[in-house]
Amino acid sequence: MPASFHRLASGWRTLGLAVALPATLAGFSPATHAADVVVVTDSQHTVKTMGGERLIELDAASRIEAELSVGLPADPEQATAIVKRRLNEGGSDFQRCLATAYQGVADAWSLGITSIPAVVVDQRYVVYGEPDVARALARIEQHRRSQP
Repeated sequence: MPASFHRLASGWRTLGLAVALPATLAGFSPATHAADVVVVTDSQHTVKTMGGERLIELDAASRIEAELSVGLPADPEQATAIVKRRLNEGGSDFQRCLATAYQGVADAWSLGITSIPAVVVDQRYVVYGEPDVARALARIEQHRRSQP
């Protein structure tokens, strides 16, 4: 066989390993056993996320409202007009962001979150006080394995 074929075959093996290895390792990741991961926190409690989880910041809505109310006049009619204009200027993305922030608060409340940070898995398991999502997921997975 020509030498170029060996280089090509070696490249394909490397590509196959690059594709197969992460998929294989993902099977051992605690996150793969969790269908739904929600992290509840606020701007004062930073968390180390893994990616893929839903992040709810409980104070996001109040931060957005503070942005909307910067420099408003004392006259309620003028203030209302300015806020409406700002909401319209922000467009649908801004309004969606505000709606998502409020929905997050409602979802955290419905999950029964009592303190933050909280990592919730499958709306069934929760770890409080752990700012590292990977460690929280590992603790949940360990608990799942110990419980038949």
